[in-house]
Amino acid sequence: MSTTNLRRRLHHGDLDGRKNEHVDISSADSLNEPLLGKSSDDNFGSEVYDPRRQDLWDDDRKKEQLHWSFLFSNLIAQWAQWLASIIVSSVSVFGRLFPFSENQINPVYLSPLQEQRLNTLRRRLQIPFDGSRIEHQDALRQLWRLAYPTREIPPLKSELWKEMGWQGNDPSTDFRGGGLISLENLIFFARNYPNSFQMLLSKVQGQRADWEYPFAVAGINISFMLVQMLDLKSSVPSSKYGIRFLEFLERDENAFDHLYCVAFRLLDAQWLVKRASYMEFNEVLKSTRTQLERELVLDDVLEVKDLPSYTMLDE
Repeated sequence: MSTTNLRRRLHHGDLDGRKNEHVDISSADSLNEPLLGKSSDDNFGSEVYDPRRQDLWDDDRKKEQLHWSFLFSNLIAQWAQWLASIIVSSVSVFGRLFPFSENQINPVYLSPLQEQRLNTLRRRLQIPFDGSRIEHQDALRQLWRLAYPTREIPPLKSELWKEMGWQGNDPSTDFRGGGLISLENLIFFARNYPNSFQMLLSKVQGQRADWEYPFAVAGINISFMLVQMLDLKSSVPSSKYGIRFLEFLERDENAFDHLYCVAFRLLDAQWLVKRASYMEFNEVLKSTRTQLERELVLDDVLEVKDLPSYTMLDE
């Protein structure tokens, strides 16, 4: 029986047990009323039948029956109210133990294509950069060729790597938590958006600070920021940004790399607007993430190329 039905049938106000209406049975027709009227052993045998007394007797019986009906109804009503109070309390306790809100994100169900592409991306995230591996060394050389097509590739340990924005003469020491995917992101940026890549690498746009952000190291930080923002280390992304990214991933297997390029271009734009210098890099990175989060949840954004900031990229 629902709480609404109980309220409609019983008319007992609140169902939390704090307000109760009681049937008034304190009238003359109470349990103090004798069942057979007054009688005594002395005049029992000599009592004369009187029709008026019989009518009174019948009236007494009717009143008694009515009285018991009231008592029974009141008992049933109180029992029902007690039951309803237990139900309401149980729901309240359940709500405290398992809180739900109308803004709670529904469970995420991946399509086979989403699951396949998400697993592929996760495998990329799990590969640390290892400067001793030939394929990782080749990836660094490939990045140099894309960045400086007319220049000779330097040794893997050289002061020339600082020109690209590595902090020391050995780029492998700068990856840390970025992993191989951060190098792959830089290579993807250089291949697919060469004009924007060269513009950010050479810092040719806008009025620049004397102490600029290092290009390559900034790229590693952007990769790391995106992994956190999209909740990609979870078994299934549960944040609203991660869920929206899963929609992008179903439409484009390279959605993460494209989003990386947007984020890098946006970071540079934020840097110029804020007239920032090296010590303010983290603040600019944070504002870049905030802007991306705003754009990711726009209703008309169905893929990376729908993001407003994507228009800043130049192929």
